[in-house]
Amino acid sequence: MRAPDLIRFARDAATGNPLRTFLLVLAMAIGVAAVVVLTALGDGARRYVLNQFSSIGSNLVIVLPGRSQTGGFNPGNAITSTPRDLTIDDAQALQRASAVHRVAPLAIGTSEISVGGKLREVMVAGTTAEFIEVRRLTLAQGRFLPQGDWRRGVSEAVIGAKIRDEMFAREEALGQRVRIGDRRFRIVGVLASTGQGLGMNTDELVIVPVSLAQALFNSNTLFRILVEASSRDSIDLAKAQLAEIIQLRHEGEQDVTIITQDAVLATFDRLLGTMTLAVAGIAAISLAVAGILVMNVMLVSVTQRTPEIGLLKALGATGATIRNVFLTEAAMLSVTGALLGCVLGLAMAATIRQLYPEFPAFPPDWAVLAGLGTALGTGILFGVLPARRAARLDPVQSLSKR
Repeated sequence: MRAPDLIRFARDAATGNPLRTFLLVLAMAIGVAAVVVLTALGDGARRYVLNQFSSIGSNLVIVLPGRSQTGGFNPGNAITSTPRDLTIDDAQALQRASAVHRVAPLAIGTSEISVGGKLREVMVAGTTAEFIEVRRLTLAQGRFLPQGDWRRGVSEAVIGAKIRDEMFAREEALGQRVRIGDRRFRIVGVLASTGQGLGMNTDELVIVPVSLAQALFNSNTLFRILVEASSRDSIDLAKAQLAEIIQLRHEGEQDVTIITQDAVLATFDRLLGTMTLAVAGIAAISLAVAGILVMNVMLVSVTQRTPEIGLLKALGATGATIRNVFLTEAAMLSVTGALLGCVLGLAMAATIRQLYPEFPAFPPDWAVLAGLGTALGTGILFGVLPARRAARLDPVQSLSKR
């Protein structure tokens, strides 16, 4: 039997029982769609986290109070008690490092902002003029905090886009006087809307000079120090120089944790990449289930078509020909289901991107190809047993069941 005859025979056999064919194709399609969608979610989460962390700046080195005993980064270190806190003096000392381009101290707390009878709670960030360059923020209106003595800040503030909309509506925000905590500030700038990111939502942020923020919070400590290295090649040198300066200032104690942006990105990349592979493996289980369904249905098909097999053998068809007929039918059903599942998976991923534009739910190419290949391989693998069983049937006994 020629290849075109095999395909035509398998097609006619598949279309002869539409319900059975539909269930087989649906089972395979669900398996492939699950692989595509879950890998799109996993890889999308990886890209989202990496993009969000990359957006906080470039060539970034972060100095956190507290020593991580394992040498790694623990977010809990940001709020633990430490033998010696970070101060403005520490931040200014770091400017002496040759591999450092900019330094931005950061004090974080919550307070209330009030203007014109309106009152709401906000996150207040105390920092310096260098912060906007280190964090790569942009302004929608006005200017940022001025350069000056870090210990003597002027009563000026920069607010986020959402704060501007809620507190001033259609009024002009620039130049307005607001009360933050027990102090009055003049608004000199409005940040461009960026939405929620890692660490903080700049749309709901109020930025004031670091010395005034410490006065608001009744504290002389810093939440962390953001440092921009001179270049990507000098990040490791900057990290070493920062550690040396802090150790000298803290009486020989290395009581801070210094992390680099590249190290954090690499860690996230590994963790989320592993998660993507894990969810792909979980989704692949559905393909195995679909393959078992293919095998069971094909075994039933062999029983139902026993007289037909006997007639083919009586006409001269060999066992290899009968085996190829059933394998071709299994392959056709698997390919059809795989292609349908791929289309469904890509459509679902596109729907997720439409609903959540900031989430890059793009399935990786390897996942799509792996889903298609696994579906085809599973269909053929689980079709071997029914095909072998059909090929071994005796023609005389098969015809006697007609």
